[in-house]
Amino acid sequence: MDVNAAVAAAAAIAGVLTGVIAMLAFRWSEREQKRPTRTSLHTDPVLPPGVDTVLSVLRSSAVVLDEADAVVKASSAAYALGLVRGGRLSVEPMLKMARDTRRDGEIRQVELDLPRRGTGRGEALAVSARVAPLGSRLVLLLVEDLTEARRIEAVRRDFVANVSHELKTPVGALSLLSEAVMDASDDPEAVERFAGRMQIEATRLTNLVQELIDLSRVQNDDPLEDAEPVRVDELVAEAIDRCRHQAGAKQITMAAGGTADLHVWGNRGQLAAALGNLVENAVNYSPARTRVGIAARRVTSPGGDLIEVAVTDQGIGISEKDKERVFERFYRVDPARSRATGGTGLGLAIVKHVAASHGGEVTVWSAEGQGSTFTLRLPEAGAARDRAQQHPDLDDLDDEAGESHPESSPYEPLPAPEVLP
Repeated sequence: MDVNAAVAAAAAIAGVLTGVIAMLAFRWSEREQKRPTRTSLHTDPVLPPGVDTVLSVLRSSAVVLDEADAVVKASSAAYALGLVRGGRLSVEPMLKMARDTRRDGEIRQVELDLPRRGTGRGEALAVSARVAPLGSRLVLLLVEDLTEARRIEAVRRDFVANVSHELKTPVGALSLLSEAVMDASDDPEAVERFAGRMQIEATRLTNLVQELIDLSRVQNDDPLEDAEPVRVDELVAEAIDRCRHQAGAKQITMAAGGTADLHVWGNRGQLAAALGNLVENAVNYSPARTRVGIAARRVTSPGGDLIEVAVTDQGIGISEKDKERVFERFYRVDPARSRATGGTGLGLAIVKHVAASHGGEVTVWSAEGQGSTFTLRLPEAGAARDRAQQHPDLDDLDDEAGESHPESSPYEPLPAPEVLP
């Protein structure tokens, strides 16, 4: 009995101790739950109601900092721009702005040029940063990427400057020539000579204004609103007819060939202007008694069949440094030669915009002294693809005519159904 009593007493004592320990553990757990943790300091005091939702739909990059300059909230765009790294704001000028705003409560805004993340070329990222207090403890930083806006503004500024210069040249020439005509009123030969020059300058001015109108139209209009299936061979014939006089004067042979019965989908007027500009450039920049070829074919691509129209000349060619800029507005490889041929420097810019607005592209192969090949690629019209599937003989012709050409050599025109002597 004494042994049983001792065992019972020990069990009772153990039960009491277990209860005491459980009570203490419960009280300690409650205290720990009420104590603020490092995580709760960053997330719980947290954003005022609704702010998180607003920040998630803003186009600007958003960063919220607490009183210790730790990042409480950051949008994905802020990480993409490299503003936040390792939970901290990595741009020192923005961090200083946030501290000053936290101190005095004033809203601050500044524009900065930041190095691009992940590029070794030193390209600047233009941003506008705005800092404002958010409640009593937090600071909100909004960053807007201005890089593209600045690029567009620079293009617009250069365009206006170039247009002003190009317009002043013929206008100034006309003014001087008109004065010369008045002074030489008693000299019929001089009057005739000056009048001829006035006609040339007036034609140049007219062409410049028309190409400015064309460029504005292809940039602002949607060519697919009035789209229709357009026969490629008709576009080629129209381009050849447009340059027939210039080619004949220089004894340049123009040959057209390639796959027959090809169609593209788009605005006929814009497509004709684009191809006409390519052929006209080829004639203007080719020496006398040479050859200009226009070849069309169908090529297969993952996104659907493309129609490829290549214009090849045997002209002066384009250097490597100039090939990257030939599609810029008013850029001329040889300004003196361009003025002699009446070029405005807008023709290839128009071709580029027409190709892009039709879902295609224009590329150039060239070597100095070996000529150039400009290739216009456009999506094929669906109706033309259906007809090609119903007529296997056309597919066989495409296979024979569509052999690949090496990158290092011009696109040789296929046998020509039409030749201009």
